[in-house]
Amino acid sequence: MKMTPAAIVFGSLLILVAVVSVVIILPYANTSKTIPSDLFRDRTAMEEKGRALYISNGCVYCHTQSIRSIDWGLGAERLAQAGDYLKDYPILLGSQRTGPDLSQEGGEHPNDWHQAHFTNPRFTRPLSIMPPFLFLKQANLDVLIQYTQSLGLKNADLRMERQTLWKKRSIDAYESGVNENVAWIHANVPKGWHDIPTPYPASEAGLARGAKIYQDFCFGCHGPVGDGMGPAQPYLYPPPLNFTILKGRGVSGGIIYYQIMNGITGTAMPYFKRELESEKIWDVGNYIAKYFIGEIDANKEPRGIDAAYE
Repeated sequence: MKMTPAAIVFGSLLILVAVVSVVIILPYANTSKTIPSDLFRDRTAMEEKGRALYISNGCVYCHTQSIRSIDWGLGAERLAQAGDYLKDYPILLGSQRTGPDLSQEGGEHPNDWHQAHFTNPRFTRPLSIMPPFLFLKQANLDVLIQYTQSLGLKNADLRMERQTLWKKRSIDAYESGVNENVAWIHANVPKGWHDIPTPYPASEAGLARGAKIYQDFCFGCHGPVGDGMGPAQPYLYPPPLNFTILKGRGVSGGIIYYQIMNGITGTAMPYFKRELESEKIWDVGNYIAKYFIGEIDANKEPRGIDAAYE
């Protein structure tokens, strides 16, 4: 055919119609049928104000809000669904995870942990490259924390109920005195873990690895000498555990492992089961036991077959 003006105009219109149909009309027809997901709820006015702060301070540039099937990190218990974002304008899916995904962040930590984290992220995450947000002032930090604790909507609400319940119990235990507090902490570790020693010997290399893990993950709350006086301490209540009080109080490698792996809900102690492989937890447990508690059960009975390489 000849490239006449009419053919050019008609062809260009066909291309435009095709592009508009594929890029705008078909997606709209599909998304307009989206129904609320099982976790969807409307946000409160304070949560919406916190969301505006989240957007205006560029949080979306480093944090996604979308869990994929290939993810194995924070929030990976639930894949993202279209109905999760029904009233989010704009949708803050994000495209780069410089920091962790936040779509299920609500209730992962209590409010005081977030207070310390927003004041200076290195207080709670010593290796973090996130900038401090203390310049927002307390009123704005409060609404930003409120929004963060809403991420996950109904699921976040359930986690926040759990945090509130255990926060009260952890404070009651702490205020009852050292013996009662340690007894309460140990009582919440399943009995089977109490009699398990650390299965790896406290070798020079293992203790050096434990020291590195402690500096990278634990230093901000528990401090350089394990006394709970890290830079995050002024913001946290109950305060971080002072490891030195555990001597003579029946602590074992298994108890330390379980608490590092699973965290202590209601306190600022998070779980590390998604970040630290098993041997790293045992190694940092050996480091804490040897240098801060002064009691170590590494590689003692009962023990099984030695690993092929230790």
